[in-house]
Amino acid sequence: MQRRQFILGAAAGLAIPSLAASSLVRAAGSEISGPVRIVVGFAPGGGTDVLARVIGQKLGMMWNTSVVVENKPGATGAIAAAFVAKQPADGTTLLMAHVNSHAIAPALLDVKYDPTTDFTPISMVGVTPNMLTCRPEQKVRTVAEIVELCRKKPGQVSFGSSGIGSAQHLALELFRLQAKLDVVHVPYKGSGPLIADLLGGQIDYAFDTMTAATPFIAQGKVIAIAQTRLKRAASHPNVPTLAESGFPGLDAASWYGLVGPKGMSPALVQRMNQDVNKALAMPDVAEKLKSFGAEDSGGTSQQFGAFIASEASKWGKVVKQAGVKAEV
Repeated sequence: MQRRQFILGAAAGLAIPSLAASSLVRAAGSEISGPVRIVVGFAPGGGTDVLARVIGQKLGMMWNTSVVVENKPGATGAIAAAFVAKQPADGTTLLMAHVNSHAIAPALLDVKYDPTTDFTPISMVGVTPNMLTCRPEQKVRTVAEIVELCRKKPGQVSFGSSGIGSAQHLALELFRLQAKLDVVHVPYKGSGPLIADLLGGQIDYAFDTMTAATPFIAQGKVIAIAQTRLKRAASHPNVPTLAESGFPGLDAASWYGLVGPKGMSPALVQRMNQDVNKALAMPDVAEKLKSFGAEDSGGTSQQFGAFIASEASKWGKVVKQAGVKAEV
């Protein structure tokens, strides 16, 4: 459901071979000795896919083996997650988990997995804000003014997102709930058509990914009003957060991290966690993540597991309170 519009050169065109689990990684303690696949629940070229390829390339070098990315898009990442949950717990198949697959989809859809018990957390890869944006012609462009406008015109001010149940939609719902606003939600099938209609004046405002919005902000085609993490992203230091704009505690980020099926050996998890942290600390990887607005990478597997549990609880409550229903 996340339609982040950026491409990692020719890496997005990697061919994905059919892999037989029995011939892949044989984990004896922490050994990694054969091809590994990282499954992504979204199409090639999106944010989850790009980060998986960036990390996968480094891990392949460390492990002296092939690490390939396999795309299984659909159902906001739930199809890929359900697939990985059923794979052998030997490190042969990993998932680039996402806020959608592990926090939003379980509350919105009839998924065939439990995000907190059917997976082995390995490491956080990055957390990115979403952004509240408008076109340059929009005269009302501060959070306080937008709230005032929405209260003067209940049910008339429109906000676009990249789809029902997307992280951007839920950011809008969290904002709407806290501000007690009656607004119009206009869902799109990705950031591309969302930005096109925002620029064309078909919608008043948009909640979009920082990654998708940034090129248009740099070109002056889109105005950044606020970002949705508790702290400002280093890549957008002059854009205030919603938390500092009258909504303390409002935190609606997108995040990515590696997990495997449940039951992976502690030694293998520790080895993979250490190597992912090493990859994240490499200057070229750190610069790439920064350009995407991804921060707070790394940490222990236990920290990532606790984070997933807290996110699943938080977004489950938001889905229920906002009455969000899945598309039929």
